[in-house]
Amino acid sequence: MSERKPTLRERQRSETRRAIQAHAVRLFTDRGYDAVTVADVAAAAGVSAMTVYRHFPTKEDLVLVDQPASLIAERVAASSATQPLVRRVGGALVEAATALTGGDGDERAANERFLLDCLRLMVSTPALRARHLDSQYALQQAVVEALGSDAADPEDAFRARAATSACLAAMHTALTRWADDDGRAKLPDLIARALAASFGHDVVATTPDD
Repeated sequence: MSERKPTLRERQRSETRRAIQAHAVRLFTDRGYDAVTVADVAAAAGVSAMTVYRHFPTKEDLVLVDQPASLIAERVAASSATQPLVRRVGGALVEAATALTGGDGDERAANERFLLDCLRLMVSTPALRARHLDSQYALQQAVVEALGSDAADPEDAFRARAATSACLAAMHTALTRWADDDGRAKLPDLIARALAASFGHDVVATTPDD
């Protein structure tokens, strides 16, 4: 069965959402998060404040990147259940980072800059740190569910949560290094290196059959 293609309305909504968020992150980066209002974002994006709130219920939502959670969960779910947990999660983290920072030339540079700006805002802005932690917890939950662990088995669920938490901690270390280096290194490589330092060099499969 082929995947359903988004309708014109869905594509337009997605494009509007991306444009609003891009303007918001640029303004927050240039002026400071607290100095920019939702009205400022709406004016920069050429839409009404109501339109901004329809796509982003709170100001904090304008900085959160919700795409990684779904990408990571999808890749975890598609991985072989016969592989070790950390390999399933670690491989998904590297694959998602590759997709999010991919593209050619200007597109790749724009994708990387957007993620860098969002990351720095979430780390440096007190008002965003709590939401960042919430998003990390939600990501952990999504990954654990994607692993297909038996929630009725406490030991099985414990192992899944422990493996996921450890992998996400390694990813956080890579993200911090990436931000400190202003994105000069490739994010997927940094995540793979952080995972290797934590679990050994064979944690990330080099081929689908590995």
